[in-house]
Amino acid sequence: MPILGADMSAGTLVAWRKQPGDGVKRGDIIATVETDKGLIDVEIFVSGVIETVLVQPGATVPTGTVLAIIREEAAAPAPPLAVEVPPPAALPAFRPPAPAPPPPAPAVPGRLRISPLARKLAAELGVDPATVRGTGPGGAITREDIESAASPKPVAAEPAVPGIGVDRQTRMRQTIGAAMARSKREIPHYYLSTTIDMQRALAWLAEENGKRPVADRLLYGVLLIKAVALALREVPELNAVWVGDRVVPSEAIHVGVAISLRGGGVVAPALHDADRRSLGDLMRNFRDLVQRARAGGLRSSELSDPTITVTSLGEQGVETVFGIIYPPQVAIVGFGKLVERPWSVEGRIVSRPLVTATLAADHRVTDGHRGGLFLAAVDRLLQEPGRL
Repeated sequence: MPILGADMSAGTLVAWRKQPGDGVKRGDIIATVETDKGLIDVEIFVSGVIETVLVQPGATVPTGTVLAIIREEAAAPAPPLAVEVPPPAALPAFRPPAPAPPPPAPAVPGRLRISPLARKLAAELGVDPATVRGTGPGGAITREDIESAASPKPVAAEPAVPGIGVDRQTRMRQTIGAAMARSKREIPHYYLSTTIDMQRALAWLAEENGKRPVADRLLYGVLLIKAVALALREVPELNAVWVGDRVVPSEAIHVGVAISLRGGGVVAPALHDADRRSLGDLMRNFRDLVQRARAGGLRSSELSDPTITVTSLGEQGVETVFGIIYPPQVAIVGFGKLVERPWSVEGRIVSRPLVTATLAADHRVTDGHRGGLFLAAVDRLLQEPGRL
């Protein structure tokens, strides 16, 4: 069970996408799990053959629990006896549950796409799944769909049942709150800000977009993401995670981008290798990431891999945002809205489009001097947009 957030402690296996005996390769989706962030596709990072499935759909298990055994390519087959894989020492012992009997067939013709967890909840709440419209991938019925269908029922006179009827937005707020409380409790933040003249960047962007088809045009925010990614090459200490009692630098630069969800809450999945992508590739990947984040189709690596986060509240009219570091990362960069203000250029006062960039960083890893160099690098890169 992958760890998909600083305070994720468990997840529910919804379905296997591959079965024992199936060949798999790196990057394949092998399972779907349900977390407070929604339905997440679990990727595999080796190539081989699935030998044994240890956890059945519907089971909720701690993060780090072994879900299946995969024989890597060129490896000898495992003995036919059951293989016991102990969970990590930091987690409670977990004994794989016995295979659950197949769920009852739906009472209407055709096959409903519904997870075992959602089917069980439907039975508890007295909801007929055949009358529920699924909002999950491919129209699958999720736990939230069942809860929504049950909410109009008159339940005011009945006592609340813990864990039932709590919507995803509430759970997500609880998860975000726990992560942010941990961040402020454990991480000694320091904050820096600078004002950046965006005249050259916007002029270059307008000229560049004039050469592109409408569908391939760039948003100015992608320039900010690329500038942050390249600036991390100059101040690599900020591109890291804190594990245990030490910092672990990351060679790859995976920029997490904060995306607000339609129902409330936020996720910050990764744009992988952002420093090595062209602006066109970054734009396409960013659009795809936003669409899948809001439709519930993110991959596990996109939630576990970010090495720094970029957040922007400019579209909300906010001029300055000081973020809170998302563990285990050690820095977050914020951008406000573009504003027209007087600006001194070569001794003359002119009107220029300005943006405020901020940095919140972990004082255990860097100090204000290195943080200042990082923001200066972001500014310098945005003055030469053609190099991005």
